[in-house]
Amino acid sequence: MLAQQQQQLSALLTAAVQSILPDATPTITLERPKVAAHGDVATNVAMQLAKPAKRNPRELAQGIVDYILADSAAQALIESAEIAGPGFINFRLTHAAHQAVLAPIFTEGAQFGDTSASTEPLMVEFVSANPTGPLHVGHARQAALGDAICRLFSSQGYAVSREFYYNDAGNQIDNLAISVQARAKGLDPESPDFPADGYKGDYILEIAKDFLAKKTVAAADGDPVTATANIDSLDDIRRFAVAYLRNEQDLDLKAFNLVFDNYYLESSLYTDGRVDDVVAALTAAGHTYESEGALWLRTTELNTGDDKDRVMRKREGGYTYFVPDVAYHVSKWQRGFKHAINIQGTDHHGTIARVRAGLQGLNLGIPADYPAYVLHSMVKVMRGGEEVKISKRAGSYVTLRELVDWVGLDAVRFFLVSRRADSEFVFDIDLALSKSEENPVYYIQYAHARTHSVLRQVGATHEQLSQADFNLLNAPSELKLLQRLAEYPAMLSQAAKDLAPHQVAFWLRDCAADFHTWYNSERVMGDDTQLKHARAALAAATAQVIANGLAKLGVSAPDKM
Repeated sequence: MLAQQQQQLSALLTAAVQSILPDATPTITLERPKVAAHGDVATNVAMQLAKPAKRNPRELAQGIVDYILADSAAQALIESAEIAGPGFINFRLTHAAHQAVLAPIFTEGAQFGDTSASTEPLMVEFVSANPTGPLHVGHARQAALGDAICRLFSSQGYAVSREFYYNDAGNQIDNLAISVQARAKGLDPESPDFPADGYKGDYILEIAKDFLAKKTVAAADGDPVTATANIDSLDDIRRFAVAYLRNEQDLDLKAFNLVFDNYYLESSLYTDGRVDDVVAALTAAGHTYESEGALWLRTTELNTGDDKDRVMRKREGGYTYFVPDVAYHVSKWQRGFKHAINIQGTDHHGTIARVRAGLQGLNLGIPADYPAYVLHSMVKVMRGGEEVKISKRAGSYVTLRELVDWVGLDAVRFFLVSRRADSEFVFDIDLALSKSEENPVYYIQYAHARTHSVLRQVGATHEQLSQADFNLLNAPSELKLLQRLAEYPAMLSQAAKDLAPHQVAFWLRDCAADFHTWYNSERVMGDDTQLKHARAALAAATAQVIANGLAKLGVSAPDKM
């Protein structure tokens, strides 16, 4: 249903309930019945109110139906209503109600489904990889999820900012520097003298060679760094290696067609004094204590669900990893982002309570559930029935760019958001390359291309189609497709609220299936010009909404395949 139709039906239900139970305060929920034969829209309002009102739910439902069907305002919207099961009310909409979706699709075009529900700033932080190697398939899943979530919230009116947080401080960066130094000195990764925790991918040798050649590199937001070739200076090597890999990651992101609005360096939290300020503020507020030579945060007292207090400053010195995270999120809040979403791997689950505890202890008015988190599981890559584990260049994992090179950007983006973020995902290379109904991105894009094939055959202008007689679209497959198109705006809004772009992927697959069914059931190129134009208009509307949905996932909508 379109939003205005939902509002109208909700108003009719509310009025019906108030006429029967004047003191009731119903919560009207409308949903599509699980079985299409049961109708177009269902509500459980009678079951919801029956027990407190001490009424039989089916009798109450019948009273609500009788009231609504007697209202002249309902006649253009509702064709029939029936009681099902213990008291569900199933409504069938009129053909005109289904056909009403076409006018706004033609009017709004690429903006159909979008809304200006909110204009508040929102930060989405994702990918945020350590600059210690190329981006891998896990980062690819983050990139796909994060960008799709950004697009969803932009469609709901939010002023979205994409941020990449560079973890350029800590032991991993030290390991990177000593690994490059070892390769620059001629040590092989299999040598017993090679650092035990060193990185062994071929890219380390590439960095070492460029360092010795005094090459210059620059990341997207940084000044160029020129290598000194001084293999005894770990600081020089560290600085060049980080710049080199940030540049490599920029190339990975470019291959993914992903642009960030801001890059934030973890190291800046230390140089700007933000980490020390956070520790001092938490200590001053009485939320820390010394024990066993370490500084602890009283996370168990800050109502964030942590099961024990956590070390902030280790006995041997240096802060644990969640402390700069707290400082970083204070920065987000102070920059005006009262809404923030983090896309991270499931291995970060334990960080959530600690970061939120630190934020609560600072008394800055930050909500207890700030920031929101989307945690994703890792990706297994399969090819020829076997798992692909090794990349020669990266050493131990499949890189983002390799995945894009193998199957194309559209397949990578769609596949990686096609399941719930926290579900394990198997990326089947052979499936992604197949031109079959089993390949969802091919199936959906083929539906879009098919709509344009219809339009090329009909040859009518956009204006002619927008003025077609939509009342002629009464076939069952047409009404089902119209109903699917009408669901798109509400689905988009719900997907944003749920932080769930997979809902868009599911909807697109269903819409493509409904279109293919209609295409195979109804003849478009008949002798009746009016009917031909009406059906071409349905094809054009379907093309527009499929293209809109694919765009929310960063996937193209080809006119020909």
